[in-house]
Amino acid sequence: MSRTILDIHVLQTVPPSNLNRDDTGSPKTATYGGVRRARVSSQAWKRATRTAFQGHLDATELGTRTKRVVELVGARIAEISTGHTTENALAAAAQVLKEAGIKTAEPRGKAGAPAESGYLLFLSAQQIEALAQLGADSLTTGVAPTRALAQPLVKGKNSIDLALFGRMVADVSDLNVDAACQVAHAISTHKVDNEFDYYTAVDDHKAADAEEDAGAGMIGTVEFNSSTLYRYATVDVDRLHQNLGDAAATERAVAAFLRSFVTSMPTGKQNTFANRTVPDAVVVSLREDQPVSLVGAFEEPVPDSLAGGRVAASVDKLVAQARDVEAAFLSSAVQTWTVGVGPIADRLAPLGSALSFAALVEAATATVSTRLQVADTTDAT
Repeated sequence: MSRTILDIHVLQTVPPSNLNRDDTGSPKTATYGGVRRARVSSQAWKRATRTAFQGHLDATELGTRTKRVVELVGARIAEISTGHTTENALAAAAQVLKEAGIKTAEPRGKAGAPAESGYLLFLSAQQIEALAQLGADSLTTGVAPTRALAQPLVKGKNSIDLALFGRMVADVSDLNVDAACQVAHAISTHKVDNEFDYYTAVDDHKAADAEEDAGAGMIGTVEFNSSTLYRYATVDVDRLHQNLGDAAATERAVAAFLRSFVTSMPTGKQNTFANRTVPDAVVVSLREDQPVSLVGAFEEPVPDSLAGGRVAASVDKLVAQARDVEAAFLSSAVQTWTVGVGPIADRLAPLGSALSFAALVEAATATVSTRLQVADTTDAT
């Protein structure tokens, strides 16, 4: 049976900004094609995407990633099972999680605080509710939960974000969820050099005193760069369907991921630079063979001085790479949809239908829906 894979390619220009900092506060960079590029880590854009889900999905379809899992489940137990102390609810939560195979311990330096897992644990809203209900039942009946009852509650009912981004539980591999999407580190299509902004902050009260000097209250520097970024993500729709177990939920997940990944942006230094932009170009391809990144288009960086600007040149290189890859490997996308701002739309025309972004999401989701129905019919026979 053919696969259903959605490849998402985005070209987006950001002005002076520091979207994603390294341990020294500098914008992250990478060397590619022998030159330094601006970089935004995949983790940063995944976080931005997950945050954006809140505007497109109901809370019941999302999950929570936390080490404070005993506190999280315990709080829900306390709401369900009235008449029990907070300590009893937390103890019940710890017991349920233990039986589910999740190890917890008192956090270092926080004597008396609720136990925590040793790693960030991703649980769906429905999994949290199911674990809490089991804990509440144990308080009511006095019968301790068992592994046979607890562990299955963490294996099913995945949330959309959990199904997309996956979960690894080192203690119990049976609880792992293979991610249905992959997100690349975004890199600039051209060479970058980081710059420094030297700034001062005025002490208002001091400035109003005629006898004081006019010096600044503080001075500092912040590092930044500006770039046209190539962003790439891919969604294995078949894996997503397996993780969710429901075609309608899979369709909602695809639509939410497209909207959230394309329009979100990491918030690093956002108040300082007001760097929020929308993409210049979006290309979404449905493939049946394998995911295909087009980053090779920019192994040779877009030149510094180029008539028409870097965005237009980057789009042209992206289109050429897509056509060259397909010609070399005789593997074409089943369908491709594009979004371009202004004249960029015409430059993307060789790849596929030009649409508004809202129409692209609708068209891609409808196509996924049709393919899921066909797959379900095939499986049934």
